[in-house]
Amino acid sequence: MARSSTSKPNGDAPGHDDHVLQQYVDTDGHFSMVRNFRLADLVTIMNGVCGSFSIFSSAQYMVTNNDECLWWACALPLAGLMFDFFDGKVARWRKSSSLLGQELDSLADLISFGVAPAVLAFAVGLRTYLDTVCLTGFICCGLARLARFNATVALVPKDAGGKARYFEGLPIPSSLTLVAILSYWARRGWIEGKAGLPGGLVTLWGSSGGRGDIHPVSILFSLWAAAMVSKTLRVPKP
Repeated sequence: MARSSTSKPNGDAPGHDDHVLQQYVDTDGHFSMVRNFRLADLVTIMNGVCGSFSIFSSAQYMVTNNDECLWWACALPLAGLMFDFFDGKVARWRKSSSLLGQELDSLADLISFGVAPAVLAFAVGLRTYLDTVCLTGFICCGLARLARFNATVALVPKDAGGKARYFEGLPIPSSLTLVAILSYWARRGWIEGKAGLPGGLVTLWGSSGGRGDIHPVSILFSLWAAAMVSKTLRVPKP
């Protein structure tokens, strides 16, 4: 859920973010960018760390078929959500925010709530050509949704505290619902290599085993993608 400097009650002047970003240009020396990170930025990066480890855990599961790797792949995006929640809290506590932090937040969200769930879905069995088309569309719609948020957050109506009143389209962390569904299927053994995915496999054209094969459940990722980039779907912020 992208952090926005416009929504932080810190009273920063309009040129504050420009001044902060200039520090990254003016500071020389080894690890100068890291030394300019704020505490909230480090919390945000931990979100990306969780998403990255989830991706590697999914890959490790496909190589070893070790169920423990699959459970880590399911659990780590949730840990990423905790860091995603706390980075905003830390920014308000420290009364500090920046455009860099906003961009870091969006990139970390894309890893943890876009790429990681898609790779997890691939690991549990959505591996046909059309399945991967749906998963790629899901990732790209999440990317577009985050970019739109950063570009238009200043235009969304705010409450008295300066907080946006609603999300345009489903926020990308909502993809954890899909992760929860995949986790449930994994627990029941409804995955590739065991009982198979719910709904089975459908061949839309050609022979079985070709590019016309699709698991109907992959369409759920396409519907979620459409909901994320929807302009008319407005989800009230808690």
